[in-house]
Amino acid sequence: MKVMVTGGTGTTGSQVVRELLARGVQVKILTRSAERAKAISPRVEAVVGDLLSPSDLRPAFEDIDALFLLLAGVPSEAHEGLTAVALARAAGVKRIVYLSVHQTARPPRHVPHIGSKLLIESVIRDCGVPYTFLRPNVFMQNDYWYRDALLGHAIYPQPLGDLGASLCDVRDIAEAAAIVLTTDGHDGQAYTIAGPEPFTGKRAAALWSAVLGKAIAYGGHDMERWEQQQLTHGAPQWFALDLKMMFTAWQTDGLVATDEELGRLASLLGHSPRCYEDFVAETASGWPVGQSQIAAFEGRTFS
Repeated sequence: MKVMVTGGTGTTGSQVVRELLARGVQVKILTRSAERAKAISPRVEAVVGDLLSPSDLRPAFEDIDALFLLLAGVPSEAHEGLTAVALARAAGVKRIVYLSVHQTARPPRHVPHIGSKLLIESVIRDCGVPYTFLRPNVFMQNDYWYRDALLGHAIYPQPLGDLGASLCDVRDIAEAAAIVLTTDGHDGQAYTIAGPEPFTGKRAAALWSAVLGKAIAYGGHDMERWEQQQLTHGAPQWFALDLKMMFTAWQTDGLVATDEELGRLASLLGHSPRCYEDFVAETASGWPVGQSQIAAFEGRTFS
């Protein structure tokens, strides 16, 4: 079996590649950097290209059995996604697994990158190729970006709000992806990838406080101020607005997984989803903080 992984050199895609290789799957990575692909594993086949230049990519789709479609949340996301689906369909690809986004009862279609993902889902449903959707919650690994804020400024800056989100570990995404790509019974299915319980912004800050052994304040959720901070730090205007709209929607409705969604995920994985407490302890153990504080944290709960 040969699987193409788009976005295969990023945080999530690289984990998917490793899970597939561990199962003996041949992997082809669509990338803009062959060096980054080879750095993941010399066993992967790197295809250097861009979905905005589809004519160059047609041959790359012709010998694959399945496509794992992961796209960056950029202004061209919808165009790139529809192009990938068209190329896969024309090449006779037998399965598409698409990394979408957690769907709540009232999905915020007005958020640009979420609206793009919903459009891509609808096109995949209608394209005639067997498919599976993976719908992740907020990535725990986003916290890697906040190291300086946590250690240097004692702030947890992700504006999760007061309703919270069921943060997910990208390793659960990767494991789920490898399972649905290599086993039967998942056609037409959608799986929510989420952690076992929701975390609000204040609860996340309290957890980091306990693990780091110092007071960590929640940065709050004044989204006008947050957007200006992103722009001050050099974020593109489209990116700052997109994320502002996304976080505002989560603050209004929350992004909390249901018991049914978590039960289906545990059944798929064969184990409970990874929890945020373990992720934070594991992450902080590689940072310059006291190991005694991390050890003391184990077994505690936060609200």
